[in-house]
Amino acid sequence: MEAVTPTLEPSVPARAKGSLSRRMILVAACWIALLLAGGGFALDRVLVTAVTRNFDDQLEYVLRSLLVSAEIGPDGEVILSRDATADQRFLEPNSGLYWQISAPGVDVFPSRSLWDRHLAYGSQHNDRDAHFYTSTQFPDEKLRIVERDAMLPGSKVRWRFQVAQSRAGLDGQIEVLRRTLIRSFALLALGLIVMAALQTLYGLWPLRKVQAEIARMRAGQSSRVSQAMPIEVAPMVEELNALIEHNERQAEEARRHAGNLAHALKTPLTVIMNAATAQSDDLADTVIREARTMRRQVDHHLARARAVGRRGSAHSRAEVWPSLESVERAVARLYRHVRIDVTGPRDLQVHVERQDLDEMLGNLIENAAKYGGGSVFVTVGVQAGFVEFLIEDDGTGIPEEDRLRIFDRGVRLDSGKPGTGLGMAIVRDVAEIYGGTVSLEESEDLGGLLVRLRLPAAG
Repeated sequence: MEAVTPTLEPSVPARAKGSLSRRMILVAACWIALLLAGGGFALDRVLVTAVTRNFDDQLEYVLRSLLVSAEIGPDGEVILSRDATADQRFLEPNSGLYWQISAPGVDVFPSRSLWDRHLAYGSQHNDRDAHFYTSTQFPDEKLRIVERDAMLPGSKVRWRFQVAQSRAGLDGQIEVLRRTLIRSFALLALGLIVMAALQTLYGLWPLRKVQAEIARMRAGQSSRVSQAMPIEVAPMVEELNALIEHNERQAEEARRHAGNLAHALKTPLTVIMNAATAQSDDLADTVIREARTMRRQVDHHLARARAVGRRGSAHSRAEVWPSLESVERAVARLYRHVRIDVTGPRDLQVHVERQDLDEMLGNLIENAAKYGGGSVFVTVGVQAGFVEFLIEDDGTGIPEEDRLRIFDRGVRLDSGKPGTGLGMAIVRDVAEIYGGTVSLEESEDLGGLLVRLRLPAAG
């Protein structure tokens, strides 16, 4: 039968969503446009108002000259001195500069430049202030008019003095002013956007360096991001290097576990191969014995592999009391003659997966029940950021010179009772993987062995 080689699906690259550079430049461009539009509008209002006021001041100067030089003649007509109308444009028809003096029920006195036209009188003003407004009474010419009502000496009527000038010059100045503003602000906006784009590209350039460093690591040219980075990028690079180091450590542990397992299985397999080759009479017993040895080794390394794989999760946590109760019930069913007492806070949690916590506590409490004299006492507490488990029994204990050796794989001090000799080794290895410790002492209360297990506290 032809073997089928499984095919690995190609990795799907992460889908890019937008561009940081484009997004930052777009935000900067919108903000620049908004600010320049608001500033340009405000500046336009200020400059247009200033130009218009200057235009009006000139008209008002002529109006005051008319008022000062005006007097009533012998026939009731208005007479002006030559100085008030010295501007030649007042004499040229339709020149764009006009004056007019009028009153209700009296003939109008216009400048010659008005020719056959007249300025509208409008409503009466009951003050002595000058009034400015724009008029469209001439279809072909928009006017800017200033007018004021005054009583002349020797006159019984209130006269209206009006000076008008075509807005063509004023509107032309405003148009030139606005065109200059628009061009200047557009050039300024373009310069600011280009500056923002250069600033964005320069600011994000370290990310391209990080990308190049990662590409070098993938190509095997380096193992870390070693280039100096700006303060804002340095924490990300440190976390990246820490992640790489963590993955390398896990890969090294996996290689070491595979090597240890291969070495541990090599001897039993050699024994089985030799017995089978020699067609030994006790082949069946040899296979069973060596198979048990291999199974113990496989269980031991599987427990370590599970703990190493779960250690990477910062959210792994387990409640202590439910685990203790579960283990206590299981051990009590196996050793019905043993009394197990558990005491301590019921709200403690540890940074350990529940399955690994059950396995460590199960090994320790089962050993205490198996090798003790019938009493097991478990105390739980918190000390310096660790949850501490004290498992005591009333057995014969372990001599101090053997307390370190008991953690070696396959070591059993009491071969008269069933066991694999791997329980304490598994507890030590799993506890160290999670950053904990385990030690053996003498129980002062029960006289037997005291096992002190410390695991990182959670919460």
